[in-house]
Amino acid sequence: MIYRQAGSIGVEISAIALGGHEYLPNGKSRGFNEDPGVAVRPGYTGVGYGGQKRLDLLATAFENGVNLFDVTIDPEKEALGRNLKEVAPPYDIYIQTRPEGMGYSYDENNRKLATCDLLKAEVQRCLKLLQRDCIDFLNFPFLQWALDADPEYLDSIRHNIETLKKEGLIRFATADTFSGEQTYLAQVNAGCFDALVMNFNFADAGARRAVLPEAGKKGMAVITREVFLKGALFKMADEVGIADCNLSARAALKWNLSVPEITTVIVGAHTPDQFQNSLSVLDDPQLSEVESAVLENLRTSSTYQNTRTQKENRFFGKA
Repeated sequence: MIYRQAGSIGVEISAIALGGHEYLPNGKSRGFNEDPGVAVRPGYTGVGYGGQKRLDLLATAFENGVNLFDVTIDPEKEALGRNLKEVAPPYDIYIQTRPEGMGYSYDENNRKLATCDLLKAEVQRCLKLLQRDCIDFLNFPFLQWALDADPEYLDSIRHNIETLKKEGLIRFATADTFSGEQTYLAQVNAGCFDALVMNFNFADAGARRAVLPEAGKKGMAVITREVFLKGALFKMADEVGIADCNLSARAALKWNLSVPEITTVIVGAHTPDQFQNSLSVLDDPQLSEVESAVLENLRTSSTYQNTRTQKENRFFGKA
């Protein structure tokens, strides 16, 4: 495993992290694509999460030194808390998660994130699911509408972070948004976040212009996700005649890892073999000539061109 300093916060994180999503037979993630009406409802724990396949994935992660685990919805939180009792990690690990039903578009103007009592109660609820005393990285996923509706929103968030840290409920705070560059820069400059979490890949790389350099100056860790573009990477490969999906995946992952400001990449996996393919890039993390050629070929696909345009327009507020 390759470990990287998480900005200036004093911990080292594995260059590859394991995401908490479990998957349906069609390859789509469970929860949002299975029970959309209840997937983000606090207290919903689903059925069948954290089974033997997930235990095998955790064992693979531990065998390879992965020390960051990201879970989002409650079924993933509950499963991880239970699984860590069944397959105990042989070293210290870090868990990142988010409050349920408070971020993104799930709560108007993200008011609940800014309300200390509500947020504290939610963190305590999440800790019970995770069977832990402290959340290592608590994600604050608010949108630009929160800042537009309340000029003092970031002051409230800063207060809440300080309170949760003082009470020992969280160690670090991570900022997240789908609103693009403007909001990310506001989060970076707020001075209360330890890290950023973002969608970032070779077709969605708008953060390289200003967000990543500013985060680097502030000593923030950067945690990326969606390296395979929710499977769109493999559609690109089909369009240009690349039959080796593992090769495309490794090339895309190495591209992410080559960006200097990136601390770790969250990778989803359905099986240990899939995860091993991702972990194998650490044997030689530099992009080879073959892998670079694969990326150039992928960039000629219509799916890549359309995705890049859509992502850039959204990130820079043109859509």
